[in-house]
Amino acid sequence: MTDKNQKDICNADPSVERLAGSVERVTYHSEESGFCVLRVKVRGKREPVTVTGSAASVTPGEFIEALGHWHNDLKYGLQFKARQLQVVPPSTVDGIEKYLGSGMVKGIGPHFASVLVGAYGDCVFEVIEKYPQRLAELPGLGPKRIARITDAWQEQKAIREIMVFLQSHGLGTSRAVRIFKTYGDQAILKVSENPYRLALDIHGIGFKTADTLAQRLGIPTHSLIRAQAGVRHVLQELSEEGHCACEAGHLAASAAELLDIPEATIVEGIQQELEEGNLLREVIKGQICLFLTPLQRAEAGVAGRLLKLLEGCPPWGKIDVDQALPWVAKETGLALSRSQQEAVRTVLRSKVAVITGGPGVGKTTLVNSLLRVIRAKNIQVLLCAPTGRAAKRLAESTGLEAKTIHRTLEFDPAGFGFKRGTDNPLAADLVVVDEASMIDIVLMNRLLAAIPQRAALILVGDVDQLPSVGPGAVLSDIIASEKIPTVRLTEIFRQAAASRIITSAHRINQGELPLKVAPGQESDFYFIPASTPEDIHAKLLQVVSERIPRRFGFHPVNDIQVLTPMNRGGLGSRSLNVDLQERFNAAAEPKVSRFGAVFSPGDKVIQIVNNYDKETFNGDIGLIRAIDAEEGVVAIDFDGREVAYDFGELDEITLAYAVSIHKSQGSEYPAVVIPLAVQHYTLLERNLLYTAVTRGKKLVVVIGQPKALAMAVRNRRATRRLTALAERLRGGGNIP
Repeated sequence: MTDKNQKDICNADPSVERLAGSVERVTYHSEESGFCVLRVKVRGKREPVTVTGSAASVTPGEFIEALGHWHNDLKYGLQFKARQLQVVPPSTVDGIEKYLGSGMVKGIGPHFASVLVGAYGDCVFEVIEKYPQRLAELPGLGPKRIARITDAWQEQKAIREIMVFLQSHGLGTSRAVRIFKTYGDQAILKVSENPYRLALDIHGIGFKTADTLAQRLGIPTHSLIRAQAGVRHVLQELSEEGHCACEAGHLAASAAELLDIPEATIVEGIQQELEEGNLLREVIKGQICLFLTPLQRAEAGVAGRLLKLLEGCPPWGKIDVDQALPWVAKETGLALSRSQQEAVRTVLRSKVAVITGGPGVGKTTLVNSLLRVIRAKNIQVLLCAPTGRAAKRLAESTGLEAKTIHRTLEFDPAGFGFKRGTDNPLAADLVVVDEASMIDIVLMNRLLAAIPQRAALILVGDVDQLPSVGPGAVLSDIIASEKIPTVRLTEIFRQAAASRIITSAHRINQGELPLKVAPGQESDFYFIPASTPEDIHAKLLQVVSERIPRRFGFHPVNDIQVLTPMNRGGLGSRSLNVDLQERFNAAAEPKVSRFGAVFSPGDKVIQIVNNYDKETFNGDIGLIRAIDAEEGVVAIDFDGREVAYDFGELDEITLAYAVSIHKSQGSEYPAVVIPLAVQHYTLLERNLLYTAVTRGKKLVVVIGQPKALAMAVRNRRATRRLTALAERLRGGGNIP
């Protein structure tokens, strides 16, 4: 804002005043909107004044120049409401020290800020930027810390430039750090060239935000680049719902409606995407469908690799099952049922096999018996599962090492890919994958690529649970193809039948209501009726914080998990998390506020995207151990492994006192509490409730309206995902 601009505004409106001063404290700053509340030291005023306005970034010690007017707020008192607010770097020694000590530059806290300013005075910025070698003259500043300071200084400069760029085009600035980390120093240039890349590359930035920026940058509404971006966006949204493809006519109509441009332009955009190789066209069940290229390649890869693995004899050769069964019963002390014995015969004859069934039907016993027999033949076995918790359970149940699929494939952060693949296969004769219903088509393709041709594969999972969070319906498609030998266990064993969690889960899966618990009767499954959503909410808070801990001794945060059908609404995970955080961890300090959430030490959090560098994946639950405001780092414990997050990465996590049922897949918790309301009707489906109930190990409490429970049990309208894996398997790897 130049002096001329200021004069023009003041001349146009005589009530507009000019205010200037140094920022003493940032009371509030929204990275999303830029709105801020500042305490500013103004010349001639004994006490700092409150200034409200909008700034991309603001830090204590900086100098602001603002145009606006004074306003006496009934609640907050006298404030200066800035119409325009410009932030300039501090120039006084005190301001510079406050600015550097604010923690905005990693490696410099209040102590080193004082040391730096004491040594270099108001030249300190120039020293850091142009002569960083001089920092070695100071005590306590070794090569590593100097490198951190100079890197952080350059990064901070670039991030602030991105913030100003975004805000100047009317956008929030909360993703500036992630934009910088994705595109580096070329960020503004790359985003200006094609703002739609933001929606594809940056977690948390949607198509509408990128589209707004594109139009502010002058990209025409009916342009081909916008049509192409809209088509990719619709397919991306569908993939997040689990679909691998979309019928061509539906895709064109959806994109045209989204963008409000003629369908002919969309069709042209689709053709351009096909020519550029971003989309692929195939016919599925007589319908012309379009795939995002990576999804089509993954699906074709899974089909081809499974059929190839089926060829040949199992690596253990022929086994006399009639001799093996009594031997394994003697070894384990467990006699297999007739159905389990038949399952052993089927799996031992096959190079690829599927074992499926609900809780309490003996999947673990069957797998352990198979492993005893197979390992007696000196077969090298490798066990894996999609999540850390599932891998841990697999290791506990088998007594063998088990890893996540990502760790098994050895992710390489440097090349952002897996070290294990076709050219560097896994060292295994048999790969066993647990919780296979959770695996999406892309990950399954990567896993199969790493399994050597000579090896065998056993997939274990419950096909009646929710399908994977990512695209595809891998386990159900494999079973539906009838190409892969499949064992389905249905007999509930006597010990398991004593658990009402297990019997209730099976009743739900068969479309029957869980049996009621008689008053005073001990159980591990309870339904607590409630009349309204507000009643459910009140009872849930009481059950989690008081009744379950008092009666069963479970810790309200570490042992009890609230699983809800929705993210939004009063009974959604977002709202419940705020309430539960307030109840269990309100006093914890220090607090950090980012991306619309407040985090403190002791908070339970969940990872919501895959981060291969950190080896934390969608659905992993952790506990915040510490927050270092000076370094801008949050330390989170994931099952005994501590992982550091920069403040700018906190959009990858969210509070996890309550999580969506979808996010709970593959996990088990000592106690589970499930709210069910009629307002959830669009999501009340049998496999959703079944999945939620089977997450509880020792206790499940459903709190809800009886009508909502009945709707969930009755409803089997689960949306069929548009995939072609089953057809590919039936067609020998291609779609017939």
